[in-house]
Amino acid sequence: MSNVGTWMQRTAQDWLVLTVLTDRNATALGLVTALQFGPHLLLLPLTGFAADHLDRRRLLMVTQAAMGASALALGVLTVAGAVQLWHVCVSALLLGCASAFDAPARHTFVSELVGEAGLANAVALNSTSFNAARMVGPAVAGVLIAAVGSGWAFLVNAASFGAVLCSLCLLRVGELHRGGRAARTRGSLLEGVRYVRRRPDLMAVLGMLFLVGTFGMNFPIFISTMAVRVFGAGPGQYGLLTSIMAVGTITGTLLAAGREAPRFTLVCGGAVAFGFGCALAAAMPTYGLFGLALVVVGVSALTFMNTTNSLMQLSTEPAMRGRVTAIRLATALGGTSIGAPFAGWVADQFGPRWALGVGAASGFAAAAVGLRFLMTHRGLRIGIEAGRLRFDVRDAD
Repeated sequence: MSNVGTWMQRTAQDWLVLTVLTDRNATALGLVTALQFGPHLLLLPLTGFAADHLDRRRLLMVTQAAMGASALALGVLTVAGAVQLWHVCVSALLLGCASAFDAPARHTFVSELVGEAGLANAVALNSTSFNAARMVGPAVAGVLIAAVGSGWAFLVNAASFGAVLCSLCLLRVGELHRGGRAARTRGSLLEGVRYVRRRPDLMAVLGMLFLVGTFGMNFPIFISTMAVRVFGAGPGQYGLLTSIMAVGTITGTLLAAGREAPRFTLVCGGAVAFGFGCALAAAMPTYGLFGLALVVVGVSALTFMNTTNSLMQLSTEPAMRGRVTAIRLATALGGTSIGAPFAGWVADQFGPRWALGVGAASGFAAAAVGLRFLMTHRGLRIGIEAGRLRFDVRDAD
């Protein structure tokens, strides 16, 4: 329920900035996106520390309530007709700060709910829930915006946080799979960084995440500018495009849920497919074909993101998991604070198709980083056998 509200707000916020508060200014939309995701990077030491040392359930109750309050304030301003661009910027920043603490705690809380044995499957199913809401939320938001305006989408999202707060209160705390908490020692804030630096596999994954997260995961800018400026779509058609992409993301998460264990080679394959999907979407001449290309983008994006999530959590010591997850999220989402304004500028200066081209390049560049790691540390050999390209990986995970 809350994820549906979240996607409604994302759709309404992008539409409000792009068509109501500005004259189709993608750079302004990029700025709002940067403010929303920048705190993941700026607050990294604190958010990882909180996820490893505080009670995650109680921390989630605080962050969810804060995000609900932010949505409520923006909704009231919008319905009252008093909203301005700076209001949206402040709301995005406050939402980003709460989300920066919420995300690593929420991701690592999954292991407390199901235990180690079911973690990879649970990560995929959790993502399936999020992306099922991605099918419903934007489409409902599009209809709601056309009927009564963007403000009501924000108010619905504010109310939806009540579902999460109720579920957290009703959990049987005594049955949680609580692991040992990290000791509060001097320098523990930087211990996660030192831990990652000693792990070439984690460094490679983070490098790939930075490239794709910074330059490729700017879907609000890609989809909104293509819908409005290339195809001349209205709010209903814009919301439908995001829902169509969710068909691909759900497919990707369900495929991930059926795998026994994440593999590094799958991360590389997801990056290549993502680059191909973005290039295909950039070249599509019609609204319908563009929507079909977004399905490919959705499958590849979720394959890449889910596999990195499961791979990093399962290969990390439990006491370090919160800080490593925070570093992962800061790299993937915090990079958006750098890439979103750039993507908006490219869309304004050269057109939305070129912005998608940058996303395609990020996927191919990430795949190159992954292949370099496999060749250096996993003995990857590439050759041709019986007319087919073959990949041989020694000591593969």
